[in-house]
Amino acid sequence: MQAHDLHRIAVDAMRARGLLPAFAPQALQEAEAARAAGPERNGAIRDLRQLDWFSIDNDDTRDLDQLSVAEPLPGDTARLRVAVADVDAMVRPGGAVDGHAGVNTTSVYTAAGTFPMLPEVLSTDLTSLHEGQERLALVVDMQVAPDGSVTAAELYRAAVLNRAKLGYDGVSQWLDGAGPAPPQLAQVAGLEAQLRLHDLLAARLRQWRHRRGALNVNTVSARPVFEDGRLVDLRPDEKNRAKDLIADVMIAANAATARFLVEQGFPSLRRFLQSPRRWDRIEALAAGFGVALPDAPDPLALDRFLRERRSVDPEGFADLSLRIVKMLGPGEYAAAAPGATGTGHFGLAVSDYAHSTAPNRRYPDLVTQRLLKAALAGDAPPYSFETLSAIARHCTLQEDNANRVERQVLKAAAAWLLRDRIGERFDAIVTGAAPKGTFVRIARPLLEGRLVRGFEGADVGDALRVRLVAVDPGQGFIDFERV
Repeated sequence: MQAHDLHRIAVDAMRARGLLPAFAPQALQEAEAARAAGPERNGAIRDLRQLDWFSIDNDDTRDLDQLSVAEPLPGDTARLRVAVADVDAMVRPGGAVDGHAGVNTTSVYTAAGTFPMLPEVLSTDLTSLHEGQERLALVVDMQVAPDGSVTAAELYRAAVLNRAKLGYDGVSQWLDGAGPAPPQLAQVAGLEAQLRLHDLLAARLRQWRHRRGALNVNTVSARPVFEDGRLVDLRPDEKNRAKDLIADVMIAANAATARFLVEQGFPSLRRFLQSPRRWDRIEALAAGFGVALPDAPDPLALDRFLRERRSVDPEGFADLSLRIVKMLGPGEYAAAAPGATGTGHFGLAVSDYAHSTAPNRRYPDLVTQRLLKAALAGDAPPYSFETLSAIARHCTLQEDNANRVERQVLKAAAAWLLRDRIGERFDAIVTGAAPKGTFVRIARPLLEGRLVRGFEGADVGDALRVRLVAVDPGQGFIDFERV
């Protein structure tokens, strides 16, 4: 299977689910015009280009949304600043680019490639925080206490400059003592100290949330591998220390952003994960390991169980994490009225939470950015509560559609890889159980398929032994039977 075959499958899948695979000419023209016009610079903008900002992302990432910088303070406290690309400065509300972004609401990452939410002249250039390029940003300026709590936060606009673009794998291996220092550490003064301090602060932030019930899970996604344009494998793309570092810092920034909008009396878009409806299934799973969980959902008890299993069986922890995540269900978006406290996020152990740190890739983050800038300027909210409610419903729907497209394209790739393995047996986990069908995931290669026989009584999170009975790469069908 060639890369262009997968691209065609991805385009068809996006259209079938109400997603736009290509930009209209007006959107592309508007994006090019933004280059000539430059970013909007109204209001107070601090000049913070002299700070040691850096980014950590995938090695091949071109749409860089965030930078960060930290400094130690007296009393073992620290100042942690996160700069988020000011996408709103280049994307006019109600314009053609905004219209496309408002339909898709997210970049779609498929095995055939990325379908960006914004034209690449913006997302991978003008609004990307590239190394060595001056950019406008919104800064979340936080004080972090020794116990990992964020004791104060300030938000403002600023001009920033990325001193070093680092990669997850290289930074993680270096922090773990398993690899050489990234070359940028010898080129940028103070960068090593920045990474060490960030690693410390991320651990403190993480521990603070875990003490309040944040869940310790480790899921694994699949990454397609091409050689000479031909698909040859689906390899696990696992979490690592650097990915956790960035995640912890961004969770803190997102929570501070949500609290800021509450304090300003603004409506907002919140990200939440409700208390799990399948708690009885989680109880049963834990009981199978000899652990009794409370009758009511209890994130602290669940996290203790997860930590114990990670220590006892690190090799099987990713599979256990997947079972738990599937039982918890997906996150959603919801509008919050001015001054209202949030529904909360069961998995992150935060009460007020908003997606705000990836405006090149997610529309809710761009909407939140516009709310923040209006609050900072002393203007009225640019969106009513009713409009935000409609945006929240649409973003939740489109996120699900994008995930389904990503899975469909991945299944097409996986079906092609399995075409010569009919009859083989695999260990599997049930990932979906509904009237429309029961679905399972195998680990090697990492893929999902349908359980066409023996699905009676199977529920999300169950571990099964299955046999591959049929594949159809064109349709993305992978069929298993229970053995």
